[in-house]
Amino acid sequence: MRLGDNRDMPRILLVDDDDELRDMLGEYLARDGFEIETAADGAKGAEMALAPGVDLVVLDVMMPGTDGIEALRRIRAASQIPVLMLTARGDDVDRIVGLELGADDYVPKPCTPRELAARIRAILRRSDRTGRDVISVGSLTLHTSQRRATLGDAPVDLTGAEFEVLTVLARHAGTVVSKRVLSREALGREPGRFDRSIDMHVSGIRQKLGTRSDGSSWIQTVRGRGYQLVAD
Repeated sequence: MRLGDNRDMPRILLVDDDDELRDMLGEYLARDGFEIETAADGAKGAEMALAPGVDLVVLDVMMPGTDGIEALRRIRAASQIPVLMLTARGDDVDRIVGLELGADDYVPKPCTPRELAARIRAILRRSDRTGRDVISVGSLTLHTSQRRATLGDAPVDLTGAEFEVLTVLARHAGTVVSKRVLSREALGREPGRFDRSIDMHVSGIRQKLGTRSDGSSWIQTVRGRGYQLVAD
């Protein structure tokens, strides 16, 4: 199903097996300025997510057959399109696994259409930033206008959220950045009480950057304070 037909609108793919919820969210988002496509299962959703023209995927975790986690795995094997996960409220396991696989953010269910729309817009704003500065920290270079990272001559394949977190750390290289500041500036929201999103994104960045020439990590954990990107 497709709602809205103006291609100037961001095209959102909504994947959820709950017909009533999917239709309700789709109708609200269409009225709120999005073009909506829908899928009722993870396999079809993963296939549609890789089609040209989709700007963001809203993906429910709990679906029969191919669930949201497996669908995310298939999407991330071929694309870095922004993905927002819908998780059961209080289910930290789904959130952690989703973030490890490269989800950009998550919203606990039940959620209001207004909250979902706000999260979608926040992710799209981060994805569409067109600042033209280049940030260099040692052999690490971030091309913010192109949302591209390189380490030496090698590209670093980051998700959208990982790129935003690394950009904030790079702008403050050599100083400690708190998790609260990272969440505000990189994810566009206040962190929840037990929110581990930043920790998971930093873990993903560390794996992709590998170690420095001296064997140390590019990102240091400063216990009780936050994270710091090594400046030299």
